[in-house]
Amino acid sequence: MGKPTVEDVLQQGIHGQKQLKPEERRKFLGTIRERVLIALKKGQVLAEGTYVQVEQLMKEFQDAHLYMNGTLSYEDFSKYLKMARENNIEYTIVTNKEHDSDLGLVLACPYAVDKEEIYVKANVVQEEIKPQAKKGFFGKVFGWVRK
Repeated sequence: MGKPTVEDVLQQGIHGQKQLKPEERRKFLGTIRERVLIALKKGQVLAEGTYVQVEQLMKEFQDAHLYMNGTLSYEDFSKYLKMARENNIEYTIVTNKEHDSDLGLVLACPYAVDKEEIYVKANVVQEEIKPQAKKGFFGKVFGWVRK
């Protein structure tokens, strides 16, 4: 590869660094298809609970990176960010004002994994476990009496 021409330097200065597969990067929230482990559409991220498949892959691939669509509200995807923190997975919230991806979540590796099926089709959703309220003395007594 030879020296860059003046035209190449000018184009890079105007448009930025050339990217490999820019349309694919816009669709997959900044990464390319061959690196994706799992992808959820926006509607799937908005659903109650979390997808078990996402957590399993986070545990299996400790070097993965989570990309969240920034057009969704924080409350909608915070459950996945919490899951990422628990599994020591780095995450990025991606907001692209020029292109709106239909994906809400992408879990990808920094290297090619070439999974054939990356989209979740089955509705295997894990309900969120809500912490139980602490019972005082009378709550324990009445709970015992009800049994």
